Parts: sequence; structure tokens; C-alpha cells
Amino acid sequence: MSQTKVSNIESGKLTPSLVDVELILEALGTDSPVAAEILSLARTANTEWQDHWSSRRRGLDKKQNELSRLEAVSTEFRFFLLSMITGLLATPEYVRASISDVPGDQWKTIAKKLERQQVLYDSSKSFTFILTEQAARWPLLPPIAMALQLDRLASVSRIPNVRLGVIPLGEHIPERPLNTFTVYDRRLATVETGTGALILRDHRDVTAYLRSFEAYERYAVFGDGCRELLAEWSMIFTRQRQ
Repeated sequence: MSQTKVSNIESGKLTPSLVDVELILEALGTDSPVAAEILSLARTANTEWQDHWSSRRRGLDKKQNELSRLEAVSTEFRFFLLSMITGLLATPEYVRASISDVPGDQWKTIAKKLERQQVLYDSSKSFTFILTEQAARWPLLPPIAMALQLDRLASVSRIPNVRLGVIPLGEHIPERPLNTFTVYDRRLATVETGTGALILRDHRDVTAYLRSFEAYERYAVFGDGCRELLAEWSMIFTRQRQ
């Protein structure tokens, strides 16, 4: 570890990762009880909790600004979507429905969510989206609007720097997904729960979600096969409308 890095940690300019802390503790020969306490503090320092209530009090448009800044400084994105479609892939109607329970003026948030979709066309960035069949087909909207949303997914899948895949139900999948999550480059992961989101920066946590993503990727259908499934599900919704 360089002296500059040690100095930045000592002065509070840099938050050390768990590995950094482990290396320092080993070099110092720190005893087990103290080492365990310090490692616990280091994990806390590398984990952030953002609850939905605080985000709503500040205004969801502020959250969109945070996401936009994060997207601006990241180049490789991996989205695992367990139960819903993310805002980057959503139609205006889907965006509106996804925040319908949020009180106050929603138009600013909707506008910022749609504005963020422009990042998909930045050829310097790469995106991989994996949606479960449940996420793609959950009827958040009336049938015809859901059909249009699925058509939107098919359209986005043709953007050169975007890989979009779906995991169809019906086959044996031994994995057990619990949460929607996103990995930004290989440095940060966000994990969504029913009441908020965890922001994880420790490399072990990020690596664990990268491995989970790779596992789910093996079950996903991409390219023409994906678009065929989306077209089939879109047609089901269209027939419901008729």
C-alpha cells in the first residue's frame, strides 16, 4: 500500500475498503477483539442505507439527480430486475404508474426519469439488463399500455451498446433471487428492498453481486430470442384488450 494512500486514509480523504483495513491490521499485529470491532466499523463505512421516506421528503426529483450523476461517471452497468421494469426502460405511462403512490407534484420526477434515458445512447457506456418474466409481464398498466411497454423493451434491445435479456419461467432455475440490484462498473452496487436501497462500496459486496449477475445471465435469453418472447407477451396483452 502506497504512503500516499495511507496518508489519505489517515487524513479522512479516503474511506478504506475492508481489504485495506485488513492489511493495516495485519501489519500492525492487532489482536482479535479490536480487529473485529474495527472491521465491523469499516463495513459500516462502506455501506449506505437510503430509506424511501427520506427520499420522498427530499423529493424524488433529487434522487433522479443523484442517479444521473452516478450514471455520468460510470461506464459499465448491470441491472437485474426481479419484479418491475427500471425507469431507464420505461414508457412515460409506466413511469407515472410506478410513482403513483407518491404524494405531491410528480411531473418533475417523471420528466427527470425520462431525461435520464438519454444515457442509453451514449456509445462510450455499456448496459446489460436482465429481467425476469415476472418483471416484464407484471400488469402495472392496462393491457394495451403493457403491450406498448413490452414493445419499448424490444426497441431498446436493438441499441448497439445495450444487451437486454429475459429469464422465462417454466424451466428449472436453482438460483434464488431476492432483490433487484444494479452494479456500476466494478466499484458500487445498489440493492433495492421494499423500504429503501442499500449502497454497497466494499469490493467483496460488489463482487458478490457481480457473481450473482453472471449466474442469472446464464438463464437469460438475449437478441432475437428475447424479442420473440417480448412480442409473444405483448400479443397476449393486446388480445386481452380486444
